[in-house]
Amino acid sequence: MTKHRCGAGIEGPSKGESKGEMKWWQLSLMGVGCTIGTGYFLGSTIGIKVTGPSIVISFLLGAVGTYIVFNLLAKMTAEDPQKGSFCYYANKAYGRWAGFSCGWAYWCSNVLIMGSQLTALSILSQFWFPKVPLWIFASGYAAISLVVVLLGTKGFDKVEDFLAVIKTAAIIMFIILASAALLGWIKGGDGPANLPLSINELFPEGLKGFWSSLIYAFYAYGGIEVIGLMAMQLQDKEDAPKAGKIMLLVLTIIYVVSLGFAVTMVPLDGFKADESPFVTALADYKLAFFPHVFNAAIIVAGFSAMTAALFGVTTLLVTLAEDGDAPSLFAKKIKKFKDLPLPSLGLGAVGLILSIVTALLLPGKIYEYVTTAAGILLLLNWTFIIVSSLRILEFKIWDKVLAIAGIILIAAAVSGTFMDKSIRFGFFISIAFVAIIAVAALLMKKLKWNKEAKNTA
Repeated sequence: MTKHRCGAGIEGPSKGESKGEMKWWQLSLMGVGCTIGTGYFLGSTIGIKVTGPSIVISFLLGAVGTYIVFNLLAKMTAEDPQKGSFCYYANKAYGRWAGFSCGWAYWCSNVLIMGSQLTALSILSQFWFPKVPLWIFASGYAAISLVVVLLGTKGFDKVEDFLAVIKTAAIIMFIILASAALLGWIKGGDGPANLPLSINELFPEGLKGFWSSLIYAFYAYGGIEVIGLMAMQLQDKEDAPKAGKIMLLVLTIIYVVSLGFAVTMVPLDGFKADESPFVTALADYKLAFFPHVFNAAIIVAGFSAMTAALFGVTTLLVTLAEDGDAPSLFAKKIKKFKDLPLPSLGLGAVGLILSIVTALLLPGKIYEYVTTAAGILLLLNWTFIIVSSLRILEFKIWDKVLAIAGIILIAAAVSGTFMDKSIRFGFFISIAFVAIIAVAALLMKKLKWNKEAKNTA
């Protein structure tokens, strides 16, 4: 899941006039790999438990909201391609504070996503070793990830793209096996499919449950930013919209179909928060290999995602420091360590350590909390994309309607996290991050940016 590696592509504003080598279909494939992660493989379980079969509708609405954001970002990219992507556009539309806030919100969301991946890996590992505490697994995976980054492994991107294929193949494998099971080709199961035939069966937890599930649907589509961040490498920058449409179409199909199978094969009370819904769906069939193979595939791919996230937050912090939006210390690179930005990496490692500590203190709810907070911060960046486009692009009435609809969907997803007390703490975590970023932006404006403006004048 190169979703988090995509963050590494953010650089200071510079005109993108260079000729790229990537074709549109390659960007589509990369986008699919960037997006599919443990947030879908494991996070969707929480969404199912919260709302039931209507999780499929949540994912369809998530696709609509994602398309609106992608479409606006692609238009800005095609009109004015910039390496800074959405952070540059926020700066252009509303000023330095917006670019600063956008960059740090993205950094914070990636740190939380990194923690979410780390926690998910630990939960999935308990499938084989249920008595081992989460924090022990978390410590082991974090240490290995840091070693990989410190070694600066060449060709890691190629390995990661290969692992992205494994994730996609795992979903396709589930769809094929689930189809065979429902057709009676595989023995097992408790009987016919549990098709929801009434509103109550489709929405067993009511509107409140459905509302609360939206964040997990949107979170599963997180990664659409790759279209803006990697568009600079396209041979034809105007192909960005096409690449995003194909990417989103593929994601929507495999997400909706796989989840549709899962919720019809297992009753709502059969899903477990610490187990992938796809493993649960086939648990009663005589497929002894599937849980182990599927779980291993998710862990391998999830580890690549977490390590890529560490690469991403490290590089992004260097860029923020070089642009004057972070202490200059974080821009320093150590020649003895292959020019690695150790100060920046160190701050990313602190994020990993905090994830381990919270796994020790809150083993029962950490995944829900971190995933919720990460999803909200991710949607904050999507909001920046929409509101920036309202100032930068020339809109027709229909375009404005779509943009407003996108903001409403995002607001619904964020506010829904407050409605469910089981994930509400994640909402407050995200609010704390937003408050810190806002205070930092205010201080930067008073202490630095105003001085810079006076000196320029």
